[in-house]
Amino acid sequence: MSSRVMVKGKGKAPKGSKASSDEQSTSKIIKEWSTWAVKKAKVITHYGFIPLVIIIGMNSEPKPHLYQLLSPV
Repeated sequence: MSSRVMVKGKGKAPKGSKASSDEQSTSKIIKEWSTWAVKKAKVITHYGFIPLVIIIGMNSEPKPHLYQLLSPV
């Protein structure tokens, strides 16, 4: 069994490698940004949902008091 060792030279890269490298870096940036945005959206939704429901409830007709909105009955 023979083993091969890959050695990277310091020469010029092949012609097609720059375009594919740009596409890979662009897709990586988009993936990282979307992951960051989804994480932030989860946090905003987690901490903002109940206050949003209370605010909407306070602005509805008839106007309930805060303790009426927070009571389970």
